[in-house]
Amino acid sequence: MDILGSGHEQVVFCSDPESGLRAVIAVHSTALGPALGGTRFYPYPSEEDAVADALRLSTAMSYKNSLAGLDLGGGKAVIIGDPRTDKTEALLRAYGRFVEALGGRYLTACDVGTYNADLDVVARETRFAHGRSLAYGGCGDSSVLTAYGVFQGMRAAARHCWGSSTLAGRTVAVAGVGKVGSELVDLLVADGADLVVTDVDDAAVERVRARHPQVRAVADTAALVTTPHDVYAPCALGGALDEATVAALPARIVCGGANNQLAAPGIADRLTSRGILYAPDYLVNAGGVIQVEDERHGFSFERARARASGIYDVALRVFGLADAEGISPAAAADRLAEERIRSVGRLAAIRLPR
Repeated sequence: MDILGSGHEQVVFCSDPESGLRAVIAVHSTALGPALGGTRFYPYPSEEDAVADALRLSTAMSYKNSLAGLDLGGGKAVIIGDPRTDKTEALLRAYGRFVEALGGRYLTACDVGTYNADLDVVARETRFAHGRSLAYGGCGDSSVLTAYGVFQGMRAAARHCWGSSTLAGRTVAVAGVGKVGSELVDLLVADGADLVVTDVDDAAVERVRARHPQVRAVADTAALVTTPHDVYAPCALGGALDEATVAALPARIVCGGANNQLAAPGIADRLTSRGILYAPDYLVNAGGVIQVEDERHGFSFERARARASGIYDVALRVFGLADAEGISPAAAADRLAEERIRSVGRLAAIRLPR
């Protein structure tokens, strides 16, 4: 693996044998500000797999934070292990000391396998842990605004495709109804959409159907993909959009909360060639990082929600650029994110008086 050729500013390997901590912190860019990105706690098959995930996810965070208009760079941390059995106070606090040692270049938050309560523990060793629980002055569960941002992106996609920003009367297929997916279902039901859902966790599906009995459920993602629907919303793990899935999709729009949905290069162009409008994942799921960033200023949910509403306008801008340039929305989003990193990031070269 060519780490030095990855374009990252810094990759830190963290080890504390007594607590069992094995972690990687990847700082992709600090051109716009300190690198913000969550901590993923996951049983990777190998250290090489963990490093590859940290590099990939931290790069995506640079683009996400830029496109969201935040003065933040991109970073990500991964802790190798099973969070159900390996997570301890000692391990989390040891990890916090490594974060603190970076002096604010990296700001951490929640991700897969970590929760607000975990960040409360990490914060006992570092000033740079965010996404803390409300009881400790944090922003709490970021899934609420993550789902809200996806909903705004979906409204923009509906406006672009059908001339109206409502999903009323449209069928939305949601793959994964965990925290983000279930919040998204609530918003869509309120907007008048018809829902069909699936999840590997039957209990998650039943919780959704207990609130909304009209929601239909299917056995698995393979069944969901072939069920007639207008909008496909991947809200589980990454890699949801592969060649087989894209070939089978009846949807006119793809817009969901999962990270890194494109399983391979060329998938974005394949969606475009099939006439499917893809709302780039790192654009529409930025509500959570907007919520976490707001914590740094004394958290206000209404202020963060207002900023997350802007995802609607950014999405329309991305779709418009894609049409004008004859490129995929994924390429258009990348272009806008890179332009902001270059134009605003260069200001660091202008020395201010001390």
